[in-house]
Amino acid sequence: MPPEIKQEGDDSMSIVEKVLEGDVRAVARLLRDIDDQVPSTRSILQQLYPHTGKAYIIGITGPPGAGKSTLVDQMTTYYRKLGKTVAILAIDPTSPFSGGAILGDRIRMQRHFLDPGVFIRSLATRGHFGGLTKSTHDMITVLDAMGKNIIIVETVGVGQGEVEIAECAHTTLVVTVPGLGDDIQAIKAGIMEIGNIFVVNKADREGAKKTVQELRNLLEMGKKFRMETGATNGWDPPVIETQAHKGIGIDELCEAIESHREYLTTQALDELKKIMVKRALHQFSETLKDELFKEMMRRMEKKGMNIDDLAAKIADKEVDPYSLSRSLIRDELKEPESAV
Repeated sequence: MPPEIKQEGDDSMSIVEKVLEGDVRAVARLLRDIDDQVPSTRSILQQLYPHTGKAYIIGITGPPGAGKSTLVDQMTTYYRKLGKTVAILAIDPTSPFSGGAILGDRIRMQRHFLDPGVFIRSLATRGHFGGLTKSTHDMITVLDAMGKNIIIVETVGVGQGEVEIAECAHTTLVVTVPGLGDDIQAIKAGIMEIGNIFVVNKADREGAKKTVQELRNLLEMGKKFRMETGATNGWDPPVIETQAHKGIGIDELCEAIESHREYLTTQALDELKKIMVKRALHQFSETLKDELFKEMMRRMEKKGMNIDDLAAKIADKEVDPYSLSRSLIRDELKEPESAV
């Protein structure tokens, strides 16, 4: 039997059943437990996973200060007017004092708090690099099973390392603004390849047209390179100008997202399949690494090995982390030492 939520007046309905029925309190509690890595969530996720695959996932990345949260707020309004339900995972910087999320995103999206068709959850990175958190994929699983039509994942804004968002989204938006100096160069060096749509927000600023043209030039160069190498596809990423604080350009942006969705589902089924396989591989590999680490910690503790003591030995150069890691794994797997 699946785990149960015990509440006053509850009829022992399971957490899984509550999530599938869209119970907001049950979902919020489950997401909290997932973020806290409560072991019992694993069996719940196993039961929810077959009920996923219906939500459309939009990833939003870009440097801090680009106005990503305001864009998400306006996009949510757009989709709600169409009658679609929306879930938002807003990944915030981690507080150096509490380890929790600095909830700036929630403040900017407060007008949606009382809308039953919108679910907002802020997450702390907790030192995890790549723009996402360890629990992002699992939370997407829950929100998908919950029945949300659109899931928007807004990353923390860590720059070039933020490519992980492409591992979980159907459509990835790369957001920038004019006046960030070498920002276009940073984009060119890092995340140009993952963007399906590029957004120049705060387009009323001086230099907006120059930023738009630089992006289009870079995209054209990328297209020519792909054609020369035979790696081209049928989607040319558009560059959309927005002024999110005024709601300008939001309709055009959401229409571009819908165009990319239609492209994937009608003209590029092979590409859509690759996206889904890539997402599944990333989720599986992250889950496997997490499970293996927990199992190794459990076995080490059972043998009386203290990880802090081992870390102290590494710091004192009594042993190196590479040899120690391989030795521990080899001992547990009962494999002979490799010649390599």
